[in-house]
Amino acid sequence: MVNTGLQLICFTCAVAGWIMAIAVTALPQWKVTAFIGSNILTSEIVWEGIWMNCIYQTTGHMQCKTYDSMLALPSDIQAARALMCIAIFLGWLSCTVTCCGLKCTTCAGEDRNVKASIALTGGILFIVTGLTCDDVISPAIGQGLPPLG
Repeated sequence: MVNTGLQLICFTCAVAGWIMAIAVTALPQWKVTAFIGSNILTSEIVWEGIWMNCIYQTTGHMQCKTYDSMLALPSDIQAARALMCIAIFLGWLSCTVTCCGLKCTTCAGEDRNVKASIALTGGILFIVTGLTCDDVISPAIGQGLPPLG
């Protein structure tokens, strides 16, 4: 059996990963493209995400626009949205299940075997959450999302 301190450290790391998955889902920097005109004063940076795209100009002006229709998006962006939402839900479920199985809680009574199996189930759910995020984020990092529009 694992000691309580190690359980809390692992749970804290897993929750931090879940919070980062939420942040990655919300941010528009999935694909970043820079355009520099004939001089440095006309450059702009285009950020494309799964919810919106943003254009940042050297004047300091940034304009973001959410996508108009979900059905008009390419299938890989729709899949990325769905998988990231599933991963966020699985992360929440993992946190809930794991909290019940930690040694420092009294949710599942005092039976060590029951608490250990609940904690193991929560840990497996955290692994599934990470793999779900990895399936979406790894291709986005490797080749970027396809051009929109």
